[in-house]
Amino acid sequence: MVTSSHRPPELVVETREIEHVDDLLAYASPDEPLAWLRRGDGIVGIGSVGGYRRDPRVPLGVDAATLRSPADHWRHLAATAEIDDPVGLPGTGLVAFGTLVFDERSAATSLLTIPQAVIGRHRGRSWVTRIRQTHVSRPDPAVEPTPYGPYWSATLGPGTLNPAGYQAAVREAVDAIVRGELEKVVLARDLVGTIPAGADLRRLVRALADDYPDTWTFAVDGLIGASPETLVTASRGVVTARVLAGTIPRGADAHDDTEASTTLAHSGKDLDEHRYAVQSVLATLGPHVRHLRADPEPFTLKLPNLWHLATDLAGDLADHASALDLVAALHPTAAVAGTPTEAALDLIRRLEPFDRGRYAGPVGWVDGDGNGEWAIALRCAQIGGPPPRNLATYSATIPVVAHAGAGIVAQSNPDKELLETRVKFRPIVDALA
Repeated sequence: MVTSSHRPPELVVETREIEHVDDLLAYASPDEPLAWLRRGDGIVGIGSVGGYRRDPRVPLGVDAATLRSPADHWRHLAATAEIDDPVGLPGTGLVAFGTLVFDERSAATSLLTIPQAVIGRHRGRSWVTRIRQTHVSRPDPAVEPTPYGPYWSATLGPGTLNPAGYQAAVREAVDAIVRGELEKVVLARDLVGTIPAGADLRRLVRALADDYPDTWTFAVDGLIGASPETLVTASRGVVTARVLAGTIPRGADAHDDTEASTTLAHSGKDLDEHRYAVQSVLATLGPHVRHLRADPEPFTLKLPNLWHLATDLAGDLADHASALDLVAALHPTAAVAGTPTEAALDLIRRLEPFDRGRYAGPVGWVDGDGNGEWAIALRCAQIGGPPPRNLATYSATIPVVAHAGAGIVAQSNPDKELLETRVKFRPIVDALA
């Protein structure tokens, strides 16, 4: 991408191929890691030269024309950047890492962060990208691995919505569905805890990446997790997505595991929940994607701790939408909110006594051409920020909050939905421990 000759570039970007990098995560900041990894490949960011930040203090109803969306802001930055990228792989050139709130009414912050440097690896090739602002003089960050700090551990306990409160919320949601207010809603509960101040957060990222290698392992602005659900990927005109809805725990042995998978594949409740989620994505992507294809039937996706019903979708981009435009169109999907969307959001606000923040919101990266990979922020924890209301004051520790949810439909059973959240908490709880 070359900037217009009528104005100087705001950002100058240079990507160069380097010798093989064995451990990308070793290059990340120990206390503020910025990473997007899958099976060892991915990108890690160092430092920051700005980006986009949504101010949650801006009241609802402000004229949208006075505020840029993340996609519009990114288009402006990319159009005014001078990019030298002979490598041309996913994640090279101008890149921003992003994490967006689940609910536009959240008090949390949505942001895009442009690093000063990016270290990446893709299918055996490695590179470094350096990004600088033309009007700001600052030293280049050191691009070298840092030894990992000591191991540490933390324990999460009941949050604002305890197990009994969650079961009561599920019963209220089922009543609302039976009354015809909506068809499905996804209800979450929370766990809270603390970690030692000065902990090397890369240890948490590494634990998740090692235990769940087929997920998107991410760390952006203190949000760290391992999501199995691709919200959307845009790569050179090809758009793909994976819908996950419908869950059952893995069996204790091979026989029980096969039985669990078969039970899920034939569960009317889970198939209904999954169908709502797939229809939501198809309807939303339709205006932007031609030749949109979806699996005729969901398949069972095996993860280390559970089975999911999954459907893959793919098509060709029909307009000039960027990955961020598609994220804005898709979120929130029925898989993490419910259907109809507005009715589900309203019920979530009534029944969940907390702000989800970025949990179940989009997390990923976007490049200067609008390509990118975005997942739904699941199996994650937010490190830092103000302590939850029921957490004691702290000084030598940092607060942690995690969420997990389940899709509620008319046939839902509160005991089974609570069990599903326990299974979904397991990745982050085990990694923290």
